[in-house]
Amino acid sequence: MGKVTPFLMFQHGNAEVAMTFYTSLIAESEIINISRYGNGQSGDEGSVMKATFSLKGQEFMCIDSNVAHQFTFTPSFSIYIKCDTEEEIRHLYENLVKDGQPLMPLDNYGFSQQFGWVNDRFGVSWQLDFPNL
Repeated sequence: MGKVTPFLMFQHGNAEVAMTFYTSLIAESEIINISRYGNGQSGDEGSVMKATFSLKGQEFMCIDSNVAHQFTFTPSFSIYIKCDTEEEIRHLYENLVKDGQPLMPLDNYGFSQQFGWVNDRFGVSWQLDFPNL
C-alpha cells in the first residue's frame, strides 16, 4: 500500500486559488505539481485535473470537479493545526475565517489555551490549536 493522502475536491475552479491561499499562510508549504485539463478533455480547459501540495510536510491532493455535485465539504472532516505561538494562531484564524464561517471562535475552552474552528471561504474546515503549556 502507498501512503495515505487527504484529497480535496473543489467546485467552481477553486482548487488552484485554495492551494495558493493555503501555502501562502503556512510556512514550509508549497504547491508540488499541477496537471490541468486541456482542450477537448472532460474538464474546463486550464482547470486543475489533479494537483499535489504540502502544508508543513503533510501532502494533500486536490482537483477541480468537472461535475456539479449536491455536496461539498463538511466539518466532520477538518484540517487540524497545532500552532507554536498565539500570533500564529491569530494570523491563521483571521485569514481563514475571512469570507468563511466561524464554528468555534478563537478562545480558551479549557482544553486549550487558544482554539478556533472555522470553515474557510472554500468550505474546508480547519481546527486551530495553541495548546495549554
